[in-house]
Amino acid sequence: QVQLVESGGGLVQAGGSLRLSCAASGGTFVAYAAGWFRQAPGKEREGVSCISSFDGTTYYVNSVEGRFTISRDNAKATMYLQMNNLKPEDTAVYYCATGPFGRCPSDWNNYHRFRSWGQGTQVTVSS
Repeated sequence: QVQLVESGGGLVQAGGSLRLSCAASGGTFVAYAAGWFRQAPGKEREGVSCISSFDGTTYYVNSVEGRFTISRDNAKATMYLQMNNLKPEDTAVYYCATGPFGRCPSDWNNYHRFRSWGQGTQVTVSS
């Protein structure tokens, strides 16, 4: 099973940027679709973005479309989330995950579909 470690979170002012990384080890990262999820206090875990394995097709939740960019470097077994124009409502713990599928499914924002998870990294956006 793939082990995942997120990094890059922190405190940033509204309008600022952060780049999250998700480093994979111990499995075949290149074969699986991968996603970013986030969870704010008292809220359900929310799908942010998903990227398919080989063709790199990407999907985003409406609230981050145009501001966030997901990417992956299969040679480095690493996935990224570039977050620009951050808003206070983006404050959450961000998790990366891989699924037992190569393409992001139609219900990619359903976190139950994903199998391997990182420990999360805190992103805090101040107003």
